[in-house]
Amino acid sequence: MPPALATAAVDRRSVVSLFSRLRTVDGQSNPLPLYAKLRTMGEVVPAPWGGYLATSYGLCHQLLRSRNWRVPDSAWRARQGDAARWSADASRQMGGTLPMLNPPHHTRVRRSLGNVFDRNCVAGMRPSIQRTTRRLLDRFEEQLATGPADFCALVSEELPVITIGEWLRIPPSDYALLRALTHDQVYTQELFPTPSQLMLSDGSSHQLRQYFTALVSERRRNPGDDPVSSWLRVWDAQEPDREAVDEAVFSLALFMVLAALETTSHVLSSMIRLLLEHPRQLNWLRVHPEQIPDAIDEVLRYDAPIHMISRIAPEDTELAGVTVRKNEMVQLMVGAAHHDPDHFAAPEEFDVSRRASHLSFGGGIHYCLGNALARMEADCLLTAMLDRLPGLRIGAPPVWESRVAFRRLVTLPVVRV
Repeated sequence: MPPALATAAVDRRSVVSLFSRLRTVDGQSNPLPLYAKLRTMGEVVPAPWGGYLATSYGLCHQLLRSRNWRVPDSAWRARQGDAARWSADASRQMGGTLPMLNPPHHTRVRRSLGNVFDRNCVAGMRPSIQRTTRRLLDRFEEQLATGPADFCALVSEELPVITIGEWLRIPPSDYALLRALTHDQVYTQELFPTPSQLMLSDGSSHQLRQYFTALVSERRRNPGDDPVSSWLRVWDAQEPDREAVDEAVFSLALFMVLAALETTSHVLSSMIRLLLEHPRQLNWLRVHPEQIPDAIDEVLRYDAPIHMISRIAPEDTELAGVTVRKNEMVQLMVGAAHHDPDHFAAPEEFDVSRRASHLSFGGGIHYCLGNALARMEADCLLTAMLDRLPGLRIGAPPVWESRVAFRRLVTLPVVRV
């Protein structure tokens, strides 16, 4: 069916039903059949709640790389009629972070970061990440000796917060708080947050503001060689308004923690889940450890940490035969696009030898700043596990958070065979 005809034939209730099913236990454990159904509705599908859904890899790739398409920044959010969704405190706070800025504001903020997480920086962090990985796996092995061990709680939720916490020089005693607040805050970025979820997100956003405002104030009083102190120096040199400087640095510190914890945790847990579900490929990697980078990319393709990315039309635009009006939102359904049979051979198969392209780190000016760091954490973890933890299997069905945009494994019980 041509895309325009497929789009015209879409029934509102079928789209609503599909997204409702995505939130169920079955939908979270295996969303691929639902994404396949979504793709049959068209390359561009009208969203019942307004705007459109883009389902193909080619179109998602095109819009992510476009310099014209925008992100839903604070100005766009302020114009929306759904006060509960877009005017909530948590939503307004997210509107000021780097991923939600458009040029020229985005250009200025991005430039202030310099070459953050460049090759030299990430290489310098590797020894610490390796030590942390060994320590976490020691504790994981101890738990395995007496029964099932939850990989999420013991490893994948710990490694990212320790890594970013050490980099920002945050006290280890604060890691658990920041991890919990991050999990609650992300609801404001979901497609259909309930009133109770928005309330939870607003509360966590308030606590995060208090925490990072205090952190910025402390680094202003006692500057050092940490990133927050560096950002203060950069912004002080170009902006005379101290309140504006502190707000800019607050948003950067907040963004670094939110981005590092939620998405990287999923990459690590999903990587181990998929490999334990495909033991032949796990064994193949043990013989071919040089293929670990390709395996990580296949994990990122098969089950991206973010399955839906928002973009705003800069002007009236035709996409796949459908007219999208200026300022309308298009949700890029990355989870569906990563299994597009027009782009991938056998897309439903998990194959660590595949040299997989993917959109998990976005594209264009919003390409993920921390992509190299996330890859290194995954590389260090998988290398260590291949070396020291053979004979593992999943001990019970994993438990998923009921989400659409941001994937999260809550528990991954693992046992030793």
